[in-house]
Amino acid sequence: MGILSQLSIIHLLWAAMVFCQYEDYDFEDEYEEPPDHQQPYYFNFNPNTQAEVSRFPFPVECARECFCPPAFLLSMYCDHRKLKTIPNIPRHVQQLYLQNNDIEAVPAGPFTNVTFLREINLSHNKIKFHMIDHGVFAKISNLVQLHLQHNELEEFPFPLPRTLERLLLGFNKISRLSGNALEGLPNITMLDLCNNFLDDSALKGKPFSNMKNLMQLNLCNNKLQTMPPDLPSSLMYLSLENNSISYIPENYFNRLTKIIALRMSHNNLQNIPRNTFNLPNLLELNLGHNKLKQVFYIPRSLQHLYIEDNDIEIINVTLMCPSIDPMNTNQLTYIRVDQNKLTIPISQYAFFCFPHVRTIYYGQQNVNVNKSTQLRISVFRRFLTPEEYDEAEDDHETHDHETEEDHEAEDNYFHPYF
Repeated sequence: MGILSQLSIIHLLWAAMVFCQYEDYDFEDEYEEPPDHQQPYYFNFNPNTQAEVSRFPFPVECARECFCPPAFLLSMYCDHRKLKTIPNIPRHVQQLYLQNNDIEAVPAGPFTNVTFLREINLSHNKIKFHMIDHGVFAKISNLVQLHLQHNELEEFPFPLPRTLERLLLGFNKISRLSGNALEGLPNITMLDLCNNFLDDSALKGKPFSNMKNLMQLNLCNNKLQTMPPDLPSSLMYLSLENNSISYIPENYFNRLTKIIALRMSHNNLQNIPRNTFNLPNLLELNLGHNKLKQVFYIPRSLQHLYIEDNDIEIINVTLMCPSIDPMNTNQLTYIRVDQNKLTIPISQYAFFCFPHVRTIYYGQQNVNVNKSTQLRISVFRRFLTPEEYDEAEDDHETHDHETEEDHEAEDNYFHPYF
């Protein structure tokens, strides 16, 4: 009993000491009174409570030029506000939206205190390369996504942090990629360089070869005349539309076996080596608006084929499908062949090779120089359920009223997100 009594007394003394520590501690000492225009937000753990203690050990503030929604306290919206400079960024912010402003420079000052920043959107501004403070982005150690499309960049904005995964640089004036521009970016999965001034000389240094995690590369609307060299084997989406590429070297895709979608419309392709696209995972192939005279081998995985606006006079099904394997059938479901020089429909043999074909869009054919003609049927459809038939009829009406602008709209490059 004596020992138990002593333990009870010790326990009471310890509890009293802890209580006194909390009684003497003033929780408000750590916080300074915020300015009138900058009232802090707090996380609410209980939806029925108006304000409770923040998860952060400091008030969640917001720049006065911007908006920080109570429902998205980690995001700061400064877009569409005619800003000429970047406001100071509170250290808790994870998503920063500064698109559609008049910002010309990216100084280091506003980013001094950032700790958790993961996404920056500076698209649709007036930023030039020499107006970006050297290393300003590289110091943001948690940055994952950076939007700089629709600016006035003349060069690739390096250095960048190793954490970066998505980089969007479309619609700028980038004409060269310096030797070390893409070094130290092991985690990049998506790189968008569409609508710039890149030519073959800009890619001589094989800038993409060490990007081992790159899955999507957009190089559309540039000045390339040859295929980009030494692409990483991790690539799944490749966009090369609207260049001046005239040929694809044999065995070019041998290392790129993971390719799912390839878009090369609006180039100068004339001949395709027979087994160029022998790719086991290819689902979409767009070679429309080129100068092709004949078809080529179709991999069994392919589902959508676009070869409109070429110089094809006859569809040689044997070239597309040299053998039939009932246990491993071709998956092709849609073919677009309008604006070629076809005078007869595709051979019925095609339906043995491609048993899943639902739609062949013939549209108008350019048989004569000054006159387009139409085959007996502009759209061939088969094996449709009633619901699919109704949907196809709606699609048919759309095709009947297509304009050249509509055709080009279909060839837009990949959406930046996948």
